[in-house]
Amino acid sequence: MSKRLALWGEDLFLSREWERRRGLAPESHAELGLVQRGFEPCLLTALRLSLGTELDTRVSTGWFRQALARTGYLARAAESAYTISDEGKRGEELLTLVKAAANAEDLPCAQELAESITERQLRDMALVALVPVWARAGERDRAVAVAESVRYPHNWGKVWALLAKVVVDNGDTPDALGFADRADAEVSSSGFDGTGEVLALLAEVAEAAGDQVRAAMLADRVEDFARSHRRNPWSQPGPLARVLVREALGGDFDRIDALLGRRLGSGSAPEGGERSWGGDETGGQGMARRGGADPDLLVKALPAPRSPFGLSDMAYVLDAVAEAGAQDVALALTDRAEALLDTAVGADHGHLLHALTLLLARRGQVERAMALVERIVPEWRAGRQAEIVGQLARYGDTGRAEALAYRITDRRAQTRALIDVVRELARRGDPDRAETVAHSITDRWSKGEALIAVVRELARHGDPDRAEALAHSIAYRATRARALAVLAELSDPPRARRLAVQIMVVDGWQAALPLLERIAPRAVVTVADQADAPLRDGA
Repeated sequence: MSKRLALWGEDLFLSREWERRRGLAPESHAELGLVQRGFEPCLLTALRLSLGTELDTRVSTGWFRQALARTGYLARAAESAYTISDEGKRGEELLTLVKAAANAEDLPCAQELAESITERQLRDMALVALVPVWARAGERDRAVAVAESVRYPHNWGKVWALLAKVVVDNGDTPDALGFADRADAEVSSSGFDGTGEVLALLAEVAEAAGDQVRAAMLADRVEDFARSHRRNPWSQPGPLARVLVREALGGDFDRIDALLGRRLGSGSAPEGGERSWGGDETGGQGMARRGGADPDLLVKALPAPRSPFGLSDMAYVLDAVAEAGAQDVALALTDRAEALLDTAVGADHGHLLHALTLLLARRGQVERAMALVERIVPEWRAGRQAEIVGQLARYGDTGRAEALAYRITDRRAQTRALIDVVRELARRGDPDRAETVAHSITDRWSKGEALIAVVRELARHGDPDRAEALAHSIAYRATRARALAVLAELSDPPRARRLAVQIMVVDGWQAALPLLERIAPRAVVTVADQADAPLRDGA
């Protein structure tokens, strides 16, 4: 992990690098003179002018194909996808288009495209994705027919479980339990890797149906499955973590405590003679979950443990409880997680430490969170302190968060923390204070990033003129375009059209396209037509 990435955080770092490369916006504000108040532009004409005459390669990307699919031009998107020569990549792109069309409620066309996929597993995956969408649209018979057309047995349990979940959420308990029984029958004798996920989903169905006994039995089966399938050190949270989240949110820690009993005990060897969490005699430093050096000072790369409950599972539970759990539940869980940190090492030790730190900060336990930061190497502490400030602001203590932000000694991490404070002040309805804090940020890109939240809040509270003026004060072209897009989303149609043209002038058609999808869906295929024109003329 690079130090700059750790200090800025992944999202801000990537946005900052990209938008700074795009350069500063023109100081002349030419886009303001082009589209005056009261003038409603022809968006398609402005778009064609923005495109110019050169062929734009971005129309052959998956990003653009998905835009076509979302706006009702699935056939055009599929036509482009079929030009991909690699069969596997072509199938994956078609699967993505099926999902995009389904999310846009273009279900008949999505169904037709799914059935055209020649790679059988990808075709199955597309059909499985369509089943719950058909059911949510009220087409249960069609959903059942699609589920029955799934080819491979290892997908049968999942598809019926997904259908059961949608049906129970719609309030039809008898039919939901019937579909759940069918899913259970498909996985009862199988050893597929996805069996645990199906059982965890069926436990959620049972609980939603009010059958607590059945839910508990299914949760036990998830645990049994997790114990029988060996994990690797880099595995993502498994189905057992989903069960533990559901139980923890209800204040039930019995299963977590039972699983932690082995981990927090004397450290005696379990079955097979391996220690649950021993050290690596070579002393080799662990690797981060995404590659590079792990910021946790104590991490060592270890063999996979026997326990079905990994550090990544506990981190997953912490994240879920931080988002939705009651205060007493969250604090009870932090005690268990901190004890686990004190007794266990492993490839995900730093990930758990991170999740615990953020949960404590969000619940107002700043001193405990800052103490945990001392466990990581000094180069990464300022970045973690900035995250703590952001979570404290989100918890509601914006005054204390601002004071803590100014105490961070690294300028980059301090700026990151102040952006979070500005966002939360704006979200809580104090745009004046948010703007004041934003203007205290000296880095030009970061000030603009913070001001986007103020623009949004001003627009929400009925002051679009001030919001527009503030958006045009942002220095970098791509950041200004994002601010104008935020304002357009909250504006009346005439202003939204004017702002769309301004975005094209500031940062090009691609910056305006997400907005144009909603206010002028024809714009997406206009881009495709314009790009294809040189090819037709050449023919």
